[in-house]
Amino acid sequence: MKLAALFSGGKDSTYAVHLAQQKGWEVAKLVSIFPEADDSYMFHVPNIHLTPLLADALGIDFVKQYTKGEKEKELEDLREVLASLEIDGIVTGAIASNYQRTRIQDVCNDLGLTCYNPLWGLDQKEVLVEMIDAGFHILIVGVFAEGLGKDWLGRRLDMDALTELESIANRFGINVSGEGGEFESLVVDGPNFSKRLEIVDSEIDWEGLGGVLRITYARLAEK
Repeated sequence: MKLAALFSGGKDSTYAVHLAQQKGWEVAKLVSIFPEADDSYMFHVPNIHLTPLLADALGIDFVKQYTKGEKEKELEDLREVLASLEIDGIVTGAIASNYQRTRIQDVCNDLGLTCYNPLWGLDQKEVLVEMIDAGFHILIVGVFAEGLGKDWLGRRLDMDALTELESIANRFGINVSGEGGEFESLVVDGPNFSKRLEIVDSEIDWEGLGGVLRITYARLAEK
């Protein structure tokens, strides 16, 4: 099966690509949607500009599509780019968001494409453990929830961090996987990477109770 992956560079979309590859399917394209607005309903925004580098690291052709980030109009932009590709289906990192999953499924139905959601409905903590055990190097690059301060920005999501996240989630009622928008992630290395992403320069943009680590310069490096 020849697939395109909806790819943000975050943990869920990156791991979904890995799982599709493990099934022996060809992930031929990585499709990244670049919202012009910071409050996109559907698509990941922080550090999306790094996806071309990550595609190089993964050895997969990269496809970019811009969207104004307007509700429902985003789906038209997604439909447009998927219709232009010679693929049998898509793979997504949707894990618990019905809003995202059902709308992407509708687009696939219209285009006659299979929609593969390998993380859907799985225990979110167990998925994080699987990612860490598989060797994915995940960084926290955005925090937007009570209990998550500046010290989390740039921190690696390893087992120690996951234990802390679980404690914070229990205390403040947030989602341990960040599925409710509590945090955003960036994967800089993994078992299916031929090179790793090296962050050379970055800055913290903090406002009120949340903020992001904006990576201003990064490059690929040997592993």
